[in-house]
Amino acid sequence: MKKESIMIGVIGLLVGVVLTGFTAGQAVNNNNSGMMRMMGMDTSKNEKSVATDHGTMSMADMNKQLEGLSGDDFDKAFIEMMIAHHEGAVSMAELVPSRAKHDEVKKLGEAVIAAQTKEIADMKQWQKDWGYSSNEMMDMMHGSN
Repeated sequence: MKKESIMIGVIGLLVGVVLTGFTAGQAVNNNNSGMMRMMGMDTSKNEKSVATDHGTMSMADMNKQLEGLSGDDFDKAFIEMMIAHHEGAVSMAELVPSRAKHDEVKKLGEAVIAAQTKEIADMKQWQKDWGYSSNEMMDMMHGSN
């Protein structure tokens, strides 16, 4: 019974993360600035400008940036974008305690913060261990290399 409860919790967490990502992606891709502001996203930039910050890139934009990359170039780009993605999820989850009604959502928010904060720390350590600098990665992603 305990394993079943844990499995249901993990599945719930994964479904929540997927739904959050999908909702955020839809808001960005459809330029729904009201939804984006509600989710804590910065909409102050010119809407016609090309995203120059991974925090404002849609999932499709991120996937496009990864096309054709492999080895260290892929790892650098993937980690940089995943850090930004996870930081966004943590920011959203930090709204949960003061705004959520249901205990399930509150538990999900806590789980997202715990899991993704750890993953952010792991990825930042990998960047340091492997000599990946953010400035080098940003240059590579935006063609300044």
